Amino acid sequence: MNEEELRKKIGREEQMEKIDKYRILNTIAKKGQILFTGSSLMEQFPVAELLEDAGIDAVIYNRGVSGFTTDDMLQFMDEQIFGTEPSEIYINIGTNDIANPESTFEKNLQKTLTNYENILTQIKTRLPQTRVRMMAYYPVNETDKIPAGGDPRAMFGNRNNRNLPVANEAVRKLAEKMGYEYIDVNDGLTDARGMLRAEFTVEGIHMYANGYRVVMQNLKPYLTGVK
Repeated sequence: MNEEELRKKIGREEQMEKIDKYRILNTIAKKGQILFTGSSLMEQFPVAELLEDAGIDAVIYNRGVSGFTTDDMLQFMDEQIFGTEPSEIYINIGTNDIANPESTFEKNLQKTLTNYENILTQIKTRLPQTRVRMMAYYPVNETDKIPAGGDPRAMFGNRNNRNLPVANEAVRKLAEKMGYEYIDVNDGLTDARGMLRAEFTVEGIHMYANGYRVVMQNLKPYLTGVK
């Protein structure tokens, strides 16, 4: 087993540990609450701290898993979605699909949308009364946090600020088709170039708590019902 194969094996084992943890947590979760679900961009959302910071009185369960794609979510719908029996779902899934450098952005997006619609169809069938809000994909910063000699293509793949708006528009249309709500949570995240602000991001993709604080403020009207 080479280094890359070993890294993937360890990463998958860590993902499955999280899924096992969620499966058990779901048995004690209070039903009918709010669910955040998706990949790393959701898992790393510091929900408890930011709810307190924003003065929001709500119970939110986070079932994001780093590295997950729409294929993965389809495999673990019970652990990531159905197990908490939520009244509201905020979902951000698909950026890892889009990023895949081994295919074109167009093919990646088509597969993402097909799987995303499958996910939403299952939710509509099993949780017909649940409100679903599909979050916009966050922008990235393709220049400021690149290590010396680093290859942006290797880091970002097809996930860049040219493709992400296209993907967001496709997700908006999918939300409309499914009768769900699309939320653009990106107001305040970008600099004058339209990139994710350098002070918000770890390595150009994932965010520190100050970036998520902006997202939480954008979500606050939906979480509180006061717009």
